[in-house]
Amino acid sequence: MNELEQLTQLCARLGASPAQAAVMAAQLSRRADQLALERSIPRAAALASLLEVVVQGRAGEVPARFRPPAGPAEAGGSAPSG
Repeated sequence: MNELEQLTQLCARLGASPAQAAVMAAQLSRRADQLALERSIPRAAALASLLEVVVQGRAGEVPARFRPPAGPAEAGGSAPSG
């Protein structure tokens, strides 16, 4: 089984229809190529990062690197009244 087939299978297991899974897998593969080139990182690292986002997103979680920085209210300070 090649990488694209594995990605397609993963996307299907995460709930995508077979057609959607094939499209998602192709997009993930292309984006991994782009990220590897843009960031000068190994393609495997780029793909792993993308898969982390996909899996966490499917679980309804926001990866830490996409969360906004904590403001005063979140950091234990008091929110301004107004």
